Amino acid sequence: MELLLLADPSEDKIRSYLSGSRCFVASSGAVVVGACVVQPRGKDTVELMSIAVHPAHQKSGYGTALLKWVIDFYRNAGVRQLEVGTGTFGYQLAFYQRHGFRVTSIDRDFFVKNYPEPIFEDGIQLFDMLRLALRYPGHVD
Repeated sequence: MELLLLADPSEDKIRSYLSGSRCFVASSGAVVVGACVVQPRGKDTVELMSIAVHPAHQKSGYGTALLKWVIDFYRNAGVRQLEVGTGTFGYQLAFYQRHGFRVTSIDRDFFVKNYPEPIFEDGIQLFDMLRLALRYPGHVD
């Protein structure tokens, strides 16, 4: 839970999506340094609900390795697309875009409607959530 709270500040929200989800971890030896949660969204779509790397291990490639592993896992499972939601700015947006995710929609005021306390990134309050998707080749929309 501690790692997941780095990506989502609401323990209640995390608990609400853990049920029915798959959890994946990245480790360094016997130490878990990263974790992510993926939830099914229908028969051929899954959503990356959360991904986080311990601060002492950030910028070391663990997040990239974990995301690439998840992308490959679901590609091999025959999923049509992998979705994710993130803030409208910050390193997370670039992280997903570097891995092929494209913006599909904006969920206006998501963060103020769904979290009791304001969430700030680099000193700026988050209001809207960008919805992104990675569509796997070979699937027709």
